[in-house]
Amino acid sequence: MIARSRIASLIVLLVAVGCQKQAVSEPAAPSKSAPAASTNVALPSIPGWPPVKAQPKLQTMKLYVGPEVVSAELAMNQIQIATGMMFRTEMAENEGMLFVFSKPHRTSFYMKNTKLPLNVAYIDSEGTILELHELKPLEETPVEAKSDRVQFVLEMNKGWFARHNVAVGSIITCETGKLKDAFRFGP
Repeated sequence: MIARSRIASLIVLLVAVGCQKQAVSEPAAPSKSAPAASTNVALPSIPGWPPVKAQPKLQTMKLYVGPEVVSAELAMNQIQIATGMMFRTEMAENEGMLFVFSKPHRTSFYMKNTKLPLNVAYIDSEGTILELHELKPLEETPVEAKSDRVQFVLEMNKGWFARHNVAVGSIITCETGKLKDAFRFGP
């Protein structure tokens, strides 16, 4: 009887550990307690994490945001997404960072170690801006999306969306068309 109880406890423990590993490896599954720069993506124990300086400039992509062309850095893996704009001190007017998630979900972003005042657009898989929010420098209170359909997030300088007449409902595309068509997502 004691052996069965220990085996059952071991199985429960292994299932719990397995679930935690799955959350770590899935960039689209946010975790409330995860360390991160501007999003709450769970990170495994990685040497050198958390970062102490800005990440190098990431690969860029042209985005068509309303009437504007934006050069967006692409944050596509867990470390890039979690580091985001940490420690950056400047960003040109038509530059931004696009966070790419493998599937739609409810996300939240905050500004740990991020000194630039930013606005963030929560975007669905079709490229439609669902929500716009202000992110205040160094503010670590998460700004949670109301929607669970967020697949992309675009960070721009504070006031950029208003200055360029880009609002909720605006569509963001790229050179290949829809955002979702520009990225390969697993089954």
